[in-house]
Amino acid sequence: MAIPLLVFLLLAASVWALWTPDRALADLQAKYQTPADETLLLLGNRVRLRDTGPKDAPAVLMLHGFGASLETWEPWAQTLSQQMRVLRLDLPGSGLSGPDATGDYSDTRTLALLVALLDQRQLGKISVVGHSIGGRMAWTFAACHPERVNKLVLVAPDGFASPGIAYGQRPEVPASMGLMRYTLPRWMLRMSLEPAYADPAALTDALLTRYFDLMLAPQSRIALLARLQDTVLVDPMPLLQSIQAPTLLLWGEQDAMIPFANAADYVHALPHATLVGFDRVGHLPHEEASVRSLAPLQQFLIDNKND
Repeated sequence: MAIPLLVFLLLAASVWALWTPDRALADLQAKYQTPADETLLLLGNRVRLRDTGPKDAPAVLMLHGFGASLETWEPWAQTLSQQMRVLRLDLPGSGLSGPDATGDYSDTRTLALLVALLDQRQLGKISVVGHSIGGRMAWTFAACHPERVNKLVLVAPDGFASPGIAYGQRPEVPASMGLMRYTLPRWMLRMSLEPAYADPAALTDALLTRYFDLMLAPQSRIALLARLQDTVLVDPMPLLQSIQAPTLLLWGEQDAMIPFANAADYVHALPHATLVGFDRVGHLPHEEASVRSLAPLQQFLIDNKND
C-alpha cells in the first residue's frame, strides 16, 4: 500500500503546487483601474471602458486580442489621445470586464456589443483598430456596419483558415488548454507568451505581471476558453472585398502567431489597403515596437484624416 499512497501524495502535491485560483476583482481594480476608466452596462454585461482625448475630436475604437486587455494599447493611446477621442474596452471576460451574461462569445454577440457601445456614446462614424482576434472583429464590423466605420486599422488580424481550423466549424480546444482554468503558473504563462515577441527582452517582468494578473480575474480563464470554442470562422473573402473604408495593415515580419505572409491575402482582398511591415518584430508591434509602429498609424489616422 505504500507505493499507491506515495503516488497519491505526489499527485496531490503537484496539484497543490500548480493550482492557480482567481484573484479578487477589488484587488485587481485597485491595481489597474484608472480615473479615466468607467464601468458600463452593455447588453447585460459589465464592461470596462477607457474614453480619453477631446470628446469633440474624431473617434477611434481599439479592440485588443486574445488574452489581452485595454492596457495593450497604452503606448499608442497616449499619443493619439492628444488629437483624437480614443475608446478602449476590455472585451467581456477579459481584463476587468465581467464574463458575458449569456455565455455567448461569438463574433455576432461581440459585434452587437460594439453597436450598443457606439449608440450609448452617441457616436456615429468612427475609426476602428483591432489586433489579432480583435482585428477579425474590426474587419467584420467594418463589413457588416460600413456606415459606422471611417477608417480601419488591422494589426496582425485573425480570420483566414489555418491547419486544424476550418471554415464553418467550431474548433476543438485541447484538453491541455482546458486545464488553464485550474492552473496557470507564471512560468507557464511566460512560455505561452514568449513566441509572440521577436525580441525575448520585450516581454518584461512588468508586462508579464500585467498579463498574469488580469488573466486571473474572476471567471476570465473560463471566458477565454469559451471564446475559443465559440469562434467559427467564415470565408473572409466576400466580407473583406465589400469593405470600402481605407485600411491600414500593420504586421511584424517575425510574427510567429499569424505569419506575415498572411498579409498578402488581406492586401489582395481589401479594395483600399496599405501594408506596413516591421522587421525584427513579432505578433504585438504596438507593444514590442510602439514608437516605430505608431508613426504610420498616426499618419493614417490623423495627418491624412478626411473625416
